[in-house]
Amino acid sequence: MAPVVPVVRVQPGDFDMAGEVEALTAGRTDIGAVVTFLGMCRDEEGRLSALELEHYPGMAEGEISRVAHEALARWPLQGLTVIHRYGRIAPGENIVLVACASTHRRAAFEAADFLMDYLKSRAPFWKKEFGVDGREGEWVEARESDERAAERWQR
Repeated sequence: MAPVVPVVRVQPGDFDMAGEVEALTAGRTDIGAVVTFLGMCRDEEGRLSALELEHYPGMAEGEISRVAHEALARWPLQGLTVIHRYGRIAPGENIVLVACASTHRRAAFEAADFLMDYLKSRAPFWKKEFGVDGREGEWVEARESDERAAERWQR
């Protein structure tokens, strides 16, 4: 079988999770599990009107691709998709999709967990919050808990 090539996209527009999973599994009979993670913008208890995500084009895709290949080296995956949006995103809108396909569930779960820990703590995106009161907030720092979660994957 040909090596798995991860699908990695960084884009301003929304994505269709069901369509992405269908594309990931189309014509495949060796896949026994697909684990997906869909990250959405929340309103922070009514305080947030939007989140602005910025990135360096090319750099973000390259870093996510590098980590996607690391996941493929660690777990026996039959397919992998990572989509991360940028731009202004309102509460309730999609931000990120990670979809991992494998013969068995454990590999798919662990690979998805690994990728999300990376995306939350080290992916080259910068987030700024905008309040419902019209004020522009500060840039959001990575949480210490996200950093600790990512440390468990260090070899």
